[in-house]
Amino acid sequence: MAKKPNETDLDYKRRVIDIKSESFCGAKWYNATIWLGSGQTTSCHHPLPHAIDLEAIKTNPSALHNTVEKKEQRRQMQSGERPKGCEYCWKIEDMGTDKISDRVDKTRIYTDEALDQAYNTPHQEDVNLKTLEIAFDRTCQLACSYCNPAFSSTWVKDIKRNGSYTKLASDGRNHFTHVHESSQLFTIQDHNPYVEAFFKWWETDLHKTLTELRITGGEPLMSGYTWQLFDWFKTNRGKSKTRIAVNSNLALEQDKIDRLLEAAEDVDLDIYTSNEATYSHSEYIRDGLDYDQWLANVRYLLDSKKLRGLHVMCTVNALCLIRLPYLLKKIVKLKQQYGQDAINFTLNILRFPSFQSALVLPKEFRSAQANRLNIFKANYGEHLHEFERNHIERLVDYLNIVETPHSEAFEMPKLLNDFKEFHKQYDERRNKNFTATFPELAEWYNGL
Repeated sequence: MAKKPNETDLDYKRRVIDIKSESFCGAKWYNATIWLGSGQTTSCHHPLPHAIDLEAIKTNPSALHNTVEKKEQRRQMQSGERPKGCEYCWKIEDMGTDKISDRVDKTRIYTDEALDQAYNTPHQEDVNLKTLEIAFDRTCQLACSYCNPAFSSTWVKDIKRNGSYTKLASDGRNHFTHVHESSQLFTIQDHNPYVEAFFKWWETDLHKTLTELRITGGEPLMSGYTWQLFDWFKTNRGKSKTRIAVNSNLALEQDKIDRLLEAAEDVDLDIYTSNEATYSHSEYIRDGLDYDQWLANVRYLLDSKKLRGLHVMCTVNALCLIRLPYLLKKIVKLKQQYGQDAINFTLNILRFPSFQSALVLPKEFRSAQANRLNIFKANYGEHLHEFERNHIERLVDYLNIVETPHSEAFEMPKLLNDFKEFHKQYDERRNKNFTATFPELAEWYNGL
């Protein structure tokens, strides 16, 4: 057990992480996200992905994770240097010495002994993963406003049907200008060498070393490879102790949910689902979602009592703040009904696309929403886990930033222009109405 009973996250950081280096993070060794459709990887969801060497995985499937870039970043962390790609955590920590970034959350899930071994392992050596998030393809029935064609086949249809979004000055990553063919290099009928390498690695080592395998997408329950993996567990019942987690938007008919629960008979299963608002706000942000169906599926899964846990991932963006406290109250009510550990939430601050960041909103509006979150924490904090309270506190600090960060990504005139231009086109393409959905922001929006 990495974290001692009654030990705070800050105490844990000082005891386990800081004695190694000022930048150490266990995720760089033991965690990965791998996109098999595009042949890319990263150590968690914050750094940008980079390419996997196709030649290397032919003889060493673990090269899906043990890339040259990650090995260099391990060297930097062992030396106390800050890898540039991990700036999300550095920005949080630079807000104060007592601020807890995600690298603490992503490190404390591993044992002290495993972390010592990682720190003392020469950075050139391959290491076996303990936790892995994997995407087989980008098939998805939703097209969320902050997503893009790289992760959603429905977004691809938007761009193919309507063309590129135009007049976006700050979209340096070109999220909305093309269909991102490089994100899906292989069709369903094609042989995918990255998928082949994964299943080889799974058969030889991963099914022994992984404590948790998290399947994402797209919508993973729409991918045949997900069900292929579930079939492996059914055929090889008891051979692997790996827990399975599925990132699902839960915008699914009940028969798919029933099939998932049937698969849960053979694995320890967690569900991670995304939402950050309620009703019309949620359906505007997460285009294609039926909020009532989503909530019904959440309740159905909790009623089944077949899950290890259900986790709501809130991507905090400019449009969710008004209804976010209502969603958190709903989660608290579910905690009270099903148990504190049955369901929880994380508040993940959106950085890209930058024009959808909460920091584009007027300071007075942000401060008001921060105050509402403080009131929520004061009223319901006893029902929350420490990490949930920490997430609220850091979001409050973020919303109360007086000046936006001094970087090219936050040239405010460009961001405000892009906010308006994007949502004008989004409304037209998706048959939506920004000012009718968000009347609290209508005057500000119309004045942009």
